[in-house]
Amino acid sequence: MAHPSPTGHGHGAQAAHAAHGSVRSYTTGLLLSLLLTVLSFGAVASGRLPGRLALAAIVILAVAQLLVQLGFFLHLGRSADARENTAVFICTALLILIIVAGSLWVMHNANLNMMPTSMSADQARTRN
Repeated sequence: MAHPSPTGHGHGAQAAHAAHGSVRSYTTGLLLSLLLTVLSFGAVASGRLPGRLALAAIVILAVAQLLVQLGFFLHLGRSADARENTAVFICTALLILIIVAGSLWVMHNANLNMMPTSMSADQARTRN
């Protein structure tokens, strides 16, 4: 039987500590995030990389930054403690994807069905 914690959440201190990370893991995540940010800034500010290579470097560093943020700060992963966080994140990401894709689809179709700007309203009426 789990003993209630002083916070009243019903989790033991060890379970809460494991689920929320440690100072060491937060520090590691912070340092990795800072390093990736400095590398991204350096890729652009130095001007040493050609345009396409700089863009590729930024995209790769952005994906690495995303993975660091998800792992070290949002505690997403495959461990038993992280499964609930991961499931909520995936559900949220799918909902956002559906909303954004649906909005883009509606705007695209609205754009296709709009009157051309080079045609006046009178010309559009006589065209049909």
